[in-house]
Amino acid sequence: MEDREIKGHVVVLPYPSQGHINPLLQFAKRLASKGVKATLATTHYTVESICAAHIGVEPISDGFDQGGFSQAGNVDFYLKSFRDDGSRTLSQLIQKFQNSTTPVNCVVYDSFLPWALDVAKKHGIYGAPFFTNSATVCNIFSHIHRGLLPLPLMPESTPLKLPGLPPLNYPDLPTFLRFPDSYPAYLAMKLSQYSNLNEADWIFDNTFEDLEGKEARGVSEIWPAKLIGPMVPSAYLDERIKGDRGYGSSLWKPLSEECMEWLETKPFQSVVYASFGSMVSLTEEQMEEIAWGLKESNLHFLWVVRESEQKKLPKWLVDSTKEKGMVVTWCNQLEMLAHPAVGCFLTHCGWNSTLEGLSLGVPMIGVPKWTDQLTDAKFVEEIWEVGVRAKEDEEGVVRKEELMKCLKEVMEGEKSKEMKENAKKWRESAKKAISEGGSSDDCINEFVEHLMASYKSLNGHY
Repeated sequence: MEDREIKGHVVVLPYPSQGHINPLLQFAKRLASKGVKATLATTHYTVESICAAHIGVEPISDGFDQGGFSQAGNVDFYLKSFRDDGSRTLSQLIQKFQNSTTPVNCVVYDSFLPWALDVAKKHGIYGAPFFTNSATVCNIFSHIHRGLLPLPLMPESTPLKLPGLPPLNYPDLPTFLRFPDSYPAYLAMKLSQYSNLNEADWIFDNTFEDLEGKEARGVSEIWPAKLIGPMVPSAYLDERIKGDRGYGSSLWKPLSEECMEWLETKPFQSVVYASFGSMVSLTEEQMEEIAWGLKESNLHFLWVVRESEQKKLPKWLVDSTKEKGMVVTWCNQLEMLAHPAVGCFLTHCGWNSTLEGLSLGVPMIGVPKWTDQLTDAKFVEEIWEVGVRAKEDEEGVVRKEELMKCLKEVMEGEKSKEMKENAKKWRESAKKAISEGGSSDDCINEFVEHLMASYKSLNGHY
């Protein structure tokens, strides 16, 4: 890309976990496709896992360059170290470019890292947080941050009614609202996202107008976000970014070829694809119930179980289900969901996975475990009507009978056809939002135009 073509230079800074790197890296690719120079700044520990065309990748420090969060071992300690070392090294990175022909004029940072806005302002450039949750969840936490919602919320305080949102019952609420003392460091991090928003130049959220416009408008006075999603590789939506079939980041080695070969031998919409993301850790008891549910449903299944979780699998599973099932440590989820053999997505309902299910038009069964997953699962079942939420028993476990009931309902029940139609409708809606002239595309273009105007004043050669 020639200097004269560049419309701005954005440093994109994700929180260094898979579910945060992916959408921010995808946004960097979107910006690059529109003539913006995009540089992804990520920690030394994750920098080697990034490989994306047309995106620069630069390391910054979180203070734990050899092992990242696992080296720190403590959330508070890690976040403080990341703030201190990250601020210093992000500042050095911006400085490095300031004397070049492509000075940085904006930092787009993961909203988990609000200190990045202070760094941007210190250098006199734009700063914009990128929220990786749904607009609904951002709506809720905005109200908590403003002191408009006391914690903990008790069952008698529900249904919770907030502007723009449907009534939320007690089981639909993010776990932090019900049990604020369960993960105090994470709750503090969630709330810190809103601490300096009044100084931000833009606010971005990975959702889209048709999906959550009402939910975003309900809180726009205190959280005026631009909806720019879904941040899913272009090949699965508008196909405007050449060769964009994956995010370009993987902290684990995928076994996609092996999975694809297996899927090729299966009938249309006959396979349950099961994955609980990069963070959720199920109990041994829950793994056993899922294993029995998949086995006794007699459906084909492809189950992703991270290497660290494999020891919890029942010993009998692989041998007794080898005709019907396949268990792998990691794969390219988008490729699996896009395959015609997949008929259902058994998911924890993390926001990235939920968006991918919607973008690929696959009906879902939600098995949410914590934080915003519970709220996402409610929307999957009741608002977007593209799936069901599996119900836990009094011990917090989804039993095999419940899972089999859900599988039957989504794969072949009376409502199955309706769910598939709705899933198809949301797929088209996601595609339209990010395509030329769509609501998300328009928001991104507006941002690029602002960058370009600022860049002209930074660069005398324009």
